[in-house]
Amino acid sequence: MRIFVAGATGAIGRPLLAQLHSAGHDVVALTRTPEKARILAEQGVEPAIADVFDADAVKAAVIRAQPEVVIEQLTSLPKTYTPETMQAAAALNDRIRLEGGANVLAAAQAAGVRRYIRQSIAFWAIPGTGLADEETPLALDASPAVADGTRTLKEIEHRLLGNPNLEGIVLRYGFFYGPGTWYATDGDVAEQVRQQQFPIVGKGEGVWSWVHIEDAAFATVAAVDRGNPGIYLIADDRPLEVRVWLPAYAQWLNAAPPPQVSVEDALRISGGDAVYYGTQLRGVSNAKAKRELNFQPRSLEWLVKTAVEEGQLTI
Repeated sequence: MRIFVAGATGAIGRPLLAQLHSAGHDVVALTRTPEKARILAEQGVEPAIADVFDADAVKAAVIRAQPEVVIEQLTSLPKTYTPETMQAAAALNDRIRLEGGANVLAAAQAAGVRRYIRQSIAFWAIPGTGLADEETPLALDASPAVADGTRTLKEIEHRLLGNPNLEGIVLRYGFFYGPGTWYATDGDVAEQVRQQQFPIVGKGEGVWSWVHIEDAAFATVAAVDRGNPGIYLIADDRPLEVRVWLPAYAQWLNAAPPPQVSVEDALRISGGDAVYYGTQLRGVSNAKAKRELNFQPRSLEWLVKTAVEEGQLTI
């Protein structure tokens, strides 16, 4: 199948291209620079050079490619994960999702694309008891950055799913870990944990849902030719409270146990978003993805490793 990928050079783009190629798909990937175009060509991917903010150039690229499916993975996130860097990146990240995504979506329609798959976020469901599912509303009244992000997601998801001319699929991914992510052993969060800069906030009751970057790519490839239009939550089988996953992560990194700070101190030092992530995030159910996309995620690697080392698990 001929597939056009926008956002092919990000963290998920690399394993996604590899898996699409292995599955025998004919892939065209959008990039802005000749340098990245050469890298894509070396990977066996046909490059299409265009600035995602140039609607005419994007339209021409997609029409020229004549794909059956478009996969949109457009983001602009910093290499470091701090309140300051995330705030600095927010405007461009919103713009690339809203304006850049609109250009790719319009181009797909003009090219007669059948199915359109786009990235979204799983862990911004409204707080509550139990696991969120695809019908759970987004947290539009959360802390500042989360509220801004959920409003953006709501708009781009509605734009796709409300389009009668496309089979629209939204993949809401959990927290990425694995190679090329903030949580890789050489990633920014790993270094923060080593430096005692990533604390447990309050009682650490925020529930995080994780997905290995290669499993996220698998689900995306599966959505190319299976699954009904709509939303899918792409996360592993075991959402975990911060007070569980963060100490295990520190142990996996051979780092000291993470410090603990009060909600009041976290508000003062890092702001409301840090408190929200540490105390209010809600885990998600992957039942629909497992049922319809044959999604079979691996267990969180540092939890498995620490359990084995402590004699709680045998492999």
